[in-house]
Amino acid sequence: MGQIVGAAMVSHHPGLMQCEEFRRLQGAGEDSDLIAGYARLRAKIAEAKPDVVVLFDTHWFTTGYHLVDAGRQYSGMYTSDEMPWYLHGVPYDYHGHPQLARSIEAVSRERGGYNRAISHPDLGRQYPTINLVKHLGFEDPAMPVVTVSSCQNCEWPHFLKSGEAIGEAIARSDLRVLLIASGALSHKFNGIDWKPNHPRIFHESNVSRPENIASDKGAIELLRQGRHDQILERWDAEYRRLPWEAFGAHYLQMLGAMGGAACRTKGETLSAYENARGTGNIHMWFST
Repeated sequence: MGQIVGAAMVSHHPGLMQCEEFRRLQGAGEDSDLIAGYARLRAKIAEAKPDVVVLFDTHWFTTGYHLVDAGRQYSGMYTSDEMPWYLHGVPYDYHGHPQLARSIEAVSRERGGYNRAISHPDLGRQYPTINLVKHLGFEDPAMPVVTVSSCQNCEWPHFLKSGEAIGEAIARSDLRVLLIASGALSHKFNGIDWKPNHPRIFHESNVSRPENIASDKGAIELLRQGRHDQILERWDAEYRRLPWEAFGAHYLQMLGAMGGAACRTKGETLSAYENARGTGNIHMWFST
């Protein structure tokens, strides 16, 4: 019987792919703690000993289905169409796990859900996957990655249901699986002519709005306590309104796989809470 051996919400923002010198220049001499946080995450992952990673990608927007990438192997050179002036020429080479992807679709069909496996050699990559493949060391062929999309015409219960099918497919397998929710909390960008509130660009006070900072910190505390039920109770009134990146698809799918509102797995912060162009970012680990 398969099992989820760990889960994490992880920041992927493009600035983390810049050279250390430039990051320190932006950080007023102090680097982003999210970089140090990747090393802490790698240590947790090594302890968990997963066979495969299921990664929820907040930039792979799809319509009509939650898509599950069933490719066997991915290699190429990545250039972001969003920020090509500094996220370009990134080589990648990693493996997928077609069997798990197809099992997720089979379970979803049984349950009347909308997860569908797809394998196409020309399907593009997104940096929430590529950046974490690079930073977390998933290019080792022994660590396949199955990327899951964010279906944009869904309401939040649909994401929980997507995750439930993923959790059941994992349980029916013989795999040790790590879940990665790749994305931010509040995701309101600062305007192009915005002036920093703090000289350290990564500083939390540079997050776009004070109410977003307060909400993000409240959510982080609930995650620390394992009170996922309270986060769901506040979803429509707070976290959907602010909103979280991809309307929280990455967290909701991860949570659905871990038991939904009944989940009481406590989160451990592995980085400081930081700004990235106005968005709220943090790494959090959940030992399952």
